Amino acid sequence: MASHGFKVCVGNRTLSKVEDTVKRAKAENNLPVYGALSVEEFVAKISKPRKIVILVQAGKPVDETIEKMSQYLESGDTIIDGGNEWYPNSIRRAEGLEPLGIHFVGMGISGGEEGARHGPSLMPGGPKKAYDMIAPIMKKCAAQVNDGACFTYLGPIGAGNYVKMVHNGIEYGDMQLISEVYDVLKRIVGMSNQEMSEVFSKWNEGELSSYLIEITSKILAKKDDITSKGEVVDYILDKTGMKGTGRWTVQEAAEQSVAAPTIAAALDSRYLSARKEERVKASKILKGPTEIPSVSKEQIVEDLQAALYAAKVISYAQGLGIIKAASEKNGWNVNLGECARIWKGGCIIRAKLLDKIQAAFETDKNLANLVIDPSFSSELNVRQMPWRRIVTLCVASGIACPSLCASLNYFDQYRRESLPANLIQAQRDFFGGHTYERLDRDGQFHCLWDDAHKDIGDLNARTTGEL
Repeated sequence: MASHGFKVCVGNRTLSKVEDTVKRAKAENNLPVYGALSVEEFVAKISKPRKIVILVQAGKPVDETIEKMSQYLESGDTIIDGGNEWYPNSIRRAEGLEPLGIHFVGMGISGGEEGARHGPSLMPGGPKKAYDMIAPIMKKCAAQVNDGACFTYLGPIGAGNYVKMVHNGIEYGDMQLISEVYDVLKRIVGMSNQEMSEVFSKWNEGELSSYLIEITSKILAKKDDITSKGEVVDYILDKTGMKGTGRWTVQEAAEQSVAAPTIAAALDSRYLSARKEERVKASKILKGPTEIPSVSKEQIVEDLQAALYAAKVISYAQGLGIIKAASEKNGWNVNLGECARIWKGGCIIRAKLLDKIQAAFETDKNLANLVIDPSFSSELNVRQMPWRRIVTLCVASGIACPSLCASLNYFDQYRRESLPANLIQAQRDFFGGHTYERLDRDGQFHCLWDDAHKDIGDLNARTTGEL
């Protein structure tokens, strides 16, 4: 903010951090950053109507910060929470501050350390009046792409947190897909880290160009700075941490009745990775295949590129489907084309692919699913055979590819006019009298499957409670 000419006041309960920030600002071209030693002083130093961004751990710390600050605020002031917060908490806080006339904005921020200093993707949700007040500042501070700042109004309170949550869910899927491709290149193709780095670097010049592909290439090439032997990636414990947004995304997918198997598989993989001790013991007991298929390594690398691209499209389709369903349910009116646009810069999932996703939703704002956009459907149809070859190779080789496989299964289920769900519904009717619909006529039906079944009366009552 200060580097864009805005005067900024900073506060923190650890006063040394305030001093360090002010000193750094002075060292960086004497930027206009001023410190405050108390909450009261902090609020007093800010011009009215006040615009305050809080960046603290989600949950109780946010409530405590708002409670301390709100006693000094006035009607017309705005609090912006920039943390990864569970969206119902933001709605609750906004409702609590409304009687005081204080605006509350839940704003997702993505970009990591680089984005924080040089421009992140900002995803706000809250009162339009509050958005209009903070927009002149945030538009300059956000990452900039060819069609504007990576900042837009996403809707009422909750919408911004929700979009950021799903962004992180897509991120989970993307990272898992890349790790599965890495596993194939390493275990089946037999590439060294340097060779894999070169493959990812080459891919980053084409349709797979993205921040995550770019950093994967850099990670694989990075020499270990402790032992000076080999690359650091080989010394990292295979145990993935997480903060919870991926879990929230999967929970919300279930709540909205939206299938998100790619993201769910990525989450499950993190759970399994955490059970390192169990896996070490299991590796001595459970055996995989001993005969590995012989396939051209050049063909595998070529197929992996196509499979990764196709699966990434599916991951985005699932995430955007969750946002679409929640937006319709809550009346948020989230613009999916704008979601794609503000993800093109600054954020972790920024990718060349997002230009086409943006175009798809700008062409058809009511697009039911990204995969049926003419551009993407043709690409998925063309890439399905290499995608299938990779999944088949992984299964035959005993290499887990949960998200690549889940993406393909999603594609195969979504593209079919008829699924075996008719048998499942028949089973539900058999043991629970849940009824079923028919292909040849309207209405609800129940079958007397055997002599134990009796007339169950009003069939419409049997479907009460269905999701």
